[in-house]
This record gives sequence, structure tokens and C-alpha cells, in this order.
Amino acid sequence: MAKRKRLTAFGRVGEGEETPAPAHVPPVARIAAEAATQSALDDLAAELRHARDSGRMVLELPLSAVEATHLQRDRMYLDPDDMASLKASIRDRGQQMPVEVVALADGRYGLVSGARRLAALTALHEDTGEGRFATVKALLRPFDAAPEAYLAMVEENEIRADLSFYERGRLTHEAARLGVFDSPAAAVRMLFQHSPAPKRSKILSFVALHHALGDVLRFPEAIPEKLGLALVKAMQDVPDLTGRLQGRLAAERPESASDERRILEWALRPGPSAATMEEPQERETEIPAGIGMKARPGRVVLFGQGVTEDFLQDLAAWLQARS
Repeated sequence: MAKRKRLTAFGRVGEGEETPAPAHVPPVARIAAEAATQSALDDLAAELRHARDSGRMVLELPLSAVEATHLQRDRMYLDPDDMASLKASIRDRGQQMPVEVVALADGRYGLVSGARRLAALTALHEDTGEGRFATVKALLRPFDAAPEAYLAMVEENEIRADLSFYERGRLTHEAARLGVFDSPAAAVRMLFQHSPAPKRSKILSFVALHHALGDVLRFPEAIPEKLGLALVKAMQDVPDLTGRLQGRLAAERPESASDERRILEWALRPGPSAATMEEPQERETEIPAGIGMKARPGRVVLFGQGVTEDFLQDLAAWLQARS
């Protein structure tokens, strides 16, 4: 019986015979194929880079690679209840909306928007140690988009949350200091372009307040509008008032907003005390019947065994009769 032949790409081969080696591929064809493959890979890489750089690709970045303070935030205080709700949402459903970042040197990224999401993820990672909270989803924005990012941040919070005048002034000052805008005035014109002129003028006054006292104030967002404007005028009228206020705030380090406000209001009082920025010394007096008294203008403290309930009632009645 004749041996059967089988067809191959290289002709007929009988049973038991080895398949011949493929014909030699011409160098030109091989080079052309490699060039076409490389070109396709280059096109794909370019498209991916463009998608990433134009903010159309969501990146997964380590929390440690994102600088939260790249832009000065407008809000100085994050509401604990809001943060608790956001943390619960991310814990249950994951991060739904990417933050926005710009590329910095050495593989780091600067946060443009999404401070609350980044803070919530950081807190969750610290609380749980879970790897799913160790990264943040982010969109990469062009580096020169900072002015628009500031504007978007301000417009969102002007609608959603009532910013204090100090927070507005601080944001304006820092945006100009970082070079995002040519000057505080230019920053106010763009960031608060829809605000009336008197409001923009007040914001510029709080820019001056932040410039003068920002390093020593501990509760600046609690400064009322009227007090802040009066302080700026007083510091303009009394050249050395700024330095004395800085010294006193740094020395006392008030523990509450009310304590800090007391110091600021004291600077506006007329008379020698305001000029020296020193409160009068307390005088201690011993009153018969086991009562001691420490007193200075504006403050009296009574102490001792004689300060009984009956004594306090008699004192209240006497004070009321005097008024």
C-alpha cells in the first residue's frame, strides 16, 4: 500500500517524515512587522498618556503620594458629622467620585479638589489598616489649571457652605502668595467675581488681617466681620499695634475662640490699657468674715468659706439695688 501523504504549509509530507523547517522570513518583512507592532504600541501608549493627562483616566494613587496642602483649602474646619457620614459611605460603597490632582516632582501629586474624600480615606486607613483604603482614585489635571480649580472650590462652597470672611481672606492671600494669581486683588476679582464690590472690599481687609496675624491666631474662622474690620483699621492707624498683638497672642496661646476674641477686643479699647496691650494687675484683698477678693477693672473673683449661698443672694440683691 502506498504511503499516504498529508498536506502542510510547505507541501506534501509522507507519514513518518519530519515536517520541514519553515522557510526563512525575509529581513525586510520581519523589520516591517516589528515596526508596525512598535508603532501600534507607541500609539496606544500615547493615547493612554493623553487620556491620563487630560483627566479622562482614573488613577489609583497611594495616599502617601498625594500632598493634601498643595492648594490652600477655603474651609479651615471640617464638620465632624459630615466627615462621619462620608466615612460611612466610603466604608460601605467605596470611593465613588475621584479627587483631582496635578503631577508634582518625584512621583508625587498635589491635591486640587476632594480634600474631604482624601481626609476620609486617610482616617479610614488609620482606623482599620485595610488595604482598600490605602489608595485614592484620582483624575490628573493640567498643572496650569490651578486658578480654575480655586474658582470651582470657592463657587461650590459659597453655595453649599457659608464661608467666614476670614476663610475667604485667607484663601485669597495664600492663592496670591503661591503665585496662582498676580496679587490678592486679582485673586478677589476672579474668585469672588459674582460678589458685590463692598463684599470684595471686606475680603481684602481680611486678607490684610491674615497677613498680619495669621501665624498666631488659633481660632481665626470665629472672628466676626465687624471685629475683623475694626482690627484692620486699628492696625493701620497704630503702627506698632500689629507687633504687640502678635506678641500677646503668641504668649497667651488662647485655648478657646472666646479667649482669643477677648484679646482681640482688648486691643480696640481706648485708654492706657489698649496702648500698652497689658491688662491691669489684679489686686487681692481680704474681707472680714472669711472672704477673699481678687479684682481688676472688668473682673472680680470672691473666694473663701464666707462665700455661702446666703452671701451670694445678699450680694445679688445689693447689686440689683445699686443698678
